[in-house]
Amino acid sequence: MINDIVCFIEKKLNKDRFIHSMNVVKAAKELANVYKVPFHKVEIAALLHDNAKDLTKYEIDQYIKKYSIDLSDVEINSPQILHAYVGAHIAREYFSIDDDIFNAIYYHTVGRKDMSILEKIIFIADVIEEGRNFSGVEELRKLAFQDIDLAIIKSCELTIQYVISRGLLLHNNTVELRNSLIIKMGDKNEKNN
Repeated sequence: MINDIVCFIEKKLNKDRFIHSMNVVKAAKELANVYKVPFHKVEIAALLHDNAKDLTKYEIDQYIKKYSIDLSDVEINSPQILHAYVGAHIAREYFSIDDDIFNAIYYHTVGRKDMSILEKIIFIADVIEEGRNFSGVEELRKLAFQDIDLAIIKSCELTIQYVISRGLLLHNNTVELRNSLIIKMGDKNEKNN
């Protein structure tokens, strides 16, 4: 199945996006080793996470209709995130992926409250893969292997700052993800005192 997926994404993605996807696989497998998640699921989710990234706006719109994907006003006005939703449905159609892999692909751009460990790994691996180069990425890479929740909080904060600086719309899921993890960390700290 893995070889079929690699061939599938190699046909669907441009060279740079394919390299990015392979880098996400590498980072995700390294994280899976730390957080004890089956490599097979991580590899499938990482390979397929951007399978719809190179589709045209028209193609994305057609898939949204085909799969009856319900979009919020923020999502309708944020075309850069729609590939995740469409890609999860394409992955399910072609490779019969389970719900956890589907959710890891579906939420890899905006996140959500109460993410599974697989979802968290794909979310942060997409941000820290070795091809990424932005201010703060080295800190995120280190944090991801020490405390994935803290790395996700910091990643959300960087994303929120970036989105605001560009005058784009903030997705509620990203804010809820950040806040829920901060609350969870606070609860952990209270229990340890």
